[in-house]
Amino acid sequence: MKVRVLVSFKESVLDPQGQAVKNALLTLGYDFIKDVRQGKVFELELNDISREEIDKVIPEISHKVLSNPIIERFEWEILK
Repeated sequence: MKVRVLVSFKESVLDPQGQAVKNALLTLGYDFIKDVRQGKVFELELNDISREEIDKVIPEISHKVLSNPIIERFEWEILK
């Protein structure tokens, strides 16, 4: 089974890389771009584990290892 964890800055945190990408897109003429936020994607392949265990351990792993909970938020999904 695979789980995908998406980590991004909280809305209140400045995202300089996202701003740089936004400015580049605007310079290239994509004037419909309102904002860009940069993030990270992690795909975890798991051994045999129950859905209940996944629901417990993935938020724990995301909070402790994959993200900085002070400035980042995360969400996750199970991939089929």
